Parts: sequence; C-alpha cells; structure tokens
Amino acid sequence: MLELLKTLCALSGPSGEEDAVRAFIREQAEPHADEIRTDAMGNLMVFRTGARKPEKPMLVCAHMDEVGLIVKRITDDGMLKFGFVGGIDPRVVIGRRVKFGDTAGVVGIKAVHLTKASERRRMPDTKDLYIDIGASSKKAAQAKVSLGDYGVFDSDVVEFGDGLLKAKAIDDRVGCAVMLKLLEEKPALDTWFVFTVQEETGLRGSATAAFALDPAACLVLEGTTAADLAEAPGHKQVCALRRGPVLPFMDRSTIYDQTLLTQLRDTAVQLGLPWQLKQMTSGGTDAGRIHKIRAGVPTVGLAAPVRYIHSPVSVAAVCDMENMLVLARSFLQGLAQTTE
Repeated sequence: MLELLKTLCALSGPSGEEDAVRAFIREQAEPHADEIRTDAMGNLMVFRTGARKPEKPMLVCAHMDEVGLIVKRITDDGMLKFGFVGGIDPRVVIGRRVKFGDTAGVVGIKAVHLTKASERRRMPDTKDLYIDIGASSKKAAQAKVSLGDYGVFDSDVVEFGDGLLKAKAIDDRVGCAVMLKLLEEKPALDTWFVFTVQEETGLRGSATAAFALDPAACLVLEGTTAADLAEAPGHKQVCALRRGPVLPFMDRSTIYDQTLLTQLRDTAVQLGLPWQLKQMTSGGTDAGRIHKIRAGVPTVGLAAPVRYIHSPVSVAAVCDMENMLVLARSFLQGLAQTTE
C-alpha cells in the first residue's frame, strides 16, 4: 500500500479540482468494479457486489481533495495574491514551494529587516503574503496563471526516520489508498466505495453521494490531527503516531454510532492491533454530512494519525496506515455477520 499512497500524495487535487486524483483512482478501481460512475459533484462511486446482498448497501468513503491555494489578484509587478482553499495556517506556507499546474512558485513575505517591531509580534495574515512565480510583470504572470487558478504545495514524498512518511495530502490520500486495497477483494456485503470531493471546504461531495446511495451504514476513512509533540500537554496531543489507528467517538461535526464504534474497537482487540481514541474533540469529517442524510445513516470513523496536517510536510507512521487497512478489512467482514 505504501507505494500506492506515495503516488496518490504526489498528485494535485485541491477542493474543486480533483480531476487528476479521480482519473488515477478510476484507472486503479475499474478492473475490480461491478459498476463505476462519477456524479455531478465529481464524486467517484465504485460498486462491488458482496457475498451477501442486504436491502441497503454498505458505504465506505474517503475524500480525494486536499487543501490548496487560489489566485485572487495579480499585482503590477507580477506577484500573485491568493486565498486558501480549506483550513491552512498561514505560518506553515511562508517560504514554501507551490505549483499551479506546471508553473512553480514560492510563498514570500516582506523581508524581516523591513518590518516594524509590531509586525514581528503578530502572526502574519494571508494578505501579508504573496506568491513569486518569477514573472517580471503583470502581463508575464498572466501568461502563466489566471484568476481562479488552483495551486497546491510542491512537496516531495519522503520516507524518513523510524518508519515515517512525509508528504502533502496524506489527509486524505491515506483513506483513498486503503479503499483501493479493499476494492481488490470481494466484500462481505454489497458495498459502494465512494471517493468524495470538496471535503476540505464543507463536506460537500459526501452529502450528495450519500443521499443518492441511501446506504445502511457508513465507514469513513480519514487522516486526523496528531499533535504528539514534547511541549504539548497530553490532552492536547489529540492522538499520537505509532500508537495505532484512531477510533473517533466524537468530533466537531459528528457523534459516531456507538454500536459500530464498539464493534470496530472489539475487532481491533481481537486482532491484537494497537488502537487509540482522540484525546481532544477537534476537526470534522465527511461523517458530519453522511450521518444526517435522509432518515439518518449509522456512521463510524477510522483514521490515521497525521502530524502537521494541512501543511506541505504532513507526517504519518507507515505502521499506523497499514494497521488501518487491516482493521478496516476485518471490520467490514465482521459487519456481515452482525447484519444477518
């Protein structure tokens, strides 16, 4: 799965422009699909017939999109003023490489020796930043980019340290990689595997997909914030790398189904896999929309802990991501037995 994840993380797919990611995933999924389609929002929906055919199908989902940037203005000297697509801390982008298609750039800020003391005491705002694409004039910049163009971090995918992976977009290409591996095997139940769009900008794609498919239950595969740093108190570390996949019981958009959560936890225990709960209520996932669709959908989540999430240098442990696949596979197999 690791090589698949590396390929996925290298692709560009900010919210609203997931085309390259969708095309790659479709190519990988087609050999295993009984049905495959893309809806009006851009969600990629892949169906596999299961060993059992319940009245309603199971839904497994992960989002294809990543956080990014969008061009809002081009200055007379050829610099790009921009906004964020999704939740990004301005501090993590200063001095970073970005790209708009084949056009490379770097995020800049006023040189420190030109700033006032008051400016140095506050966190920079997006309006203080610009992107330098090497253009000598507004006209030269306009030949390379246009207003409304999407950009993403230009970051290498690197294995390092004691079994860690550094890349952009681990949130949520890890969920996409897990789903592609699950798709290779016949599921226990009829299952829709949905690769959603625009999660980072309001959980948008999952709402339309879940409404159309009307599933019996849903498993959301995600990457989630890990703040396991030496200076962070325990309750604010949220979760930690190398301690296993995260089983969220609650976040800012969802209280997860207790029956499914218990079954997911019991599966991890039976397999002897490490697992952890989130120590702080934070973030949100596609579950926030899915569980409220139609008459309601019992929904459970499973996530890989990710440091420096929504940045060019997200970091995750390979063992956590591999265990996420093992746990998801076994949970889905066990679910068929409890729905007989």
